[in-house]
Formats: sequence, C-alpha cells, structure tokens
Amino acid sequence: MPEDRAGQRLDNLLTALLKGVPKSHVYRLLRTGQVRVDGRRAKADHRVAAGERLRIPPVRIAERDAAPRAPDRALAALSDRIVHEDRRFIALDKPSGLASHGGSGIALGAIEQLRQLKPRDALELVHRLDRDTSGVLLVAKKRSALLAAQAAIREGRARKRYLALLVGRMPRAVMRVDVPLEKSVLRGGERMVEVAPGGKPARTEFRRIEQYPGHAFVEVLIDTGRTHQIRVHARHIGLPVAGDPKYGDPAANAALRETGLRRLFLHAAELGLDLGAEGDYAFHAPLPDELGRVLERIARLQR
Repeated sequence: MPEDRAGQRLDNLLTALLKGVPKSHVYRLLRTGQVRVDGRRAKADHRVAAGERLRIPPVRIAERDAAPRAPDRALAALSDRIVHEDRRFIALDKPSGLASHGGSGIALGAIEQLRQLKPRDALELVHRLDRDTSGVLLVAKKRSALLAAQAAIREGRARKRYLALLVGRMPRAVMRVDVPLEKSVLRGGERMVEVAPGGKPARTEFRRIEQYPGHAFVEVLIDTGRTHQIRVHARHIGLPVAGDPKYGDPAANAALRETGLRRLFLHAAELGLDLGAEGDYAFHAPLPDELGRVLERIARLQR
C-alpha cells in the first residue's frame, strides 16, 4: 500500500482505485469478502496502513457504468448550500434526506453531486452524516487536507457540536453517556446499532438549552463518531431524538407531526478542527428554518 494512502478508509480507497465502478458494487465486493488485506477479509471502515497487501478481484469493464448526471437545478441548489470553500476544504450545509455518498440503492449522494459541480477538484469526504441528519459535511479538495482533517478527528483535535430535540424531560442540565456501540446488518440490509459491552467506545454529552414540558432542546457534543451514535445514546437514556423513525418513539413522532416535524430533529451545527501548524478551522451551519418553526410551535402548544 503506498504511504500516501495510509490512514484512508478502505471503501474510499477502492472508490478511488476503481474509477467508474458503482459504489454499490464496491460495497458488494467488501460484504462478500472478495477484497482482501494481507490475505484477510476487511470491512469498509478499515484504515489502510503502508505496506499492507491489497487484493481486488477482477472487475469487468461492463460494470464501469457512468454515474447519472444530477439535474442542473439540484447542482445549483447544492452550490447555494456551500458555507465555506478555500484551497483545502469545502464545507456543505447538507440538507436532511440527502445521503453523504451513493450506494445501497442511492445513485447520487452529496459527494457525487459535488464532484459533478466541481469536476476539476479531487474531492473526498472527510467524514459522514446520517442521511436524515442535516448540517456541516466537510469535503477535502486535496489528499493532504483529507489526511490532516481525519488525523485531527481521530486524535481528539476536533469539536463536533449538534443541535437536537429530545422527547421527554432531562433530569439534569448536562448528561454524559459513555457506553460502547455495536453495529449489525439485518437480513434486509438495514443497519442497526445497539449498546453492547463488546462494541466500540462511544461518548456523547447532552447539554440542555431549553426544557419544554414534553421535550428538551439540547446541544450535543461528541468526541467519537460512531454510526447513529447520538440517536442510540439518546434512546439509551430514555430521551430519543424527535422524529427518529429507527430508534425513536413512534407515538411521540406522530404527535410531533402537528408541529410540522416530518424529519429527524438532529442538526450538525459546528465542526471545528485544530490542524496544528496549518491553523484552526470552524465550520458552521445554522439551525434550519423548518426546525426553528417546530420549536416555536412546541413552545406555544406546551405553555
């Protein structure tokens, strides 16, 4: 493995190496164990190391289908949601409902659309957001920026701040959750995450901003980035995220539709990075108007 690829996720490396191959096929190769690292099966989130031997099965030319072109209107709308751009990074205020990347039946995610919008840049995702989560999604424009940003996240030199609405009353102003999480895939291909002693470490801090009779508007800080971490930790303390179809309270979600909430109330408001000699970055995305209106309606209904 070339040294300049050290630390890269295996799925991202394969996507870069197998230009034109649909991401769905790349993930199928990984799921079925056809990709080997030093002779062993490896998961999509494996971080490659210099000197490792990578085996990729032959990929037929027929499978190198070009990605569909996003409509010009969609690309223009995405361009309007860029909140920061310089020679190293693009920070996007990703809308709820847009996947971070394609795959698993999704032809075009945010990264594929950004690549169509800026074809001259070698864009790579620094991290991911759940499809239903809105807010700051960071993309690197060069390999050195990608490695520097991912190292900052991995080494605890990043600040991840979210805004969320929880169902229920917070018993304390600050609640810290430090329980491991384990990911599994159900028979239908759906990913589920649960608290498990043998899982990966995960830490979340919930800070109350406003307490309503039946809901709490909170700031959420995380220093790990596990799949569905905030949503599963919120459910673990008995305060599920409002509008969460997977880990939430169905009755509460149905009642919240009266306020106009028809999405997950989880928003990535800030991502800060300490890049050492390269300086500090802070990317921000304001709370979406539709979520602000939900808070106003809750305040009126619960007086």
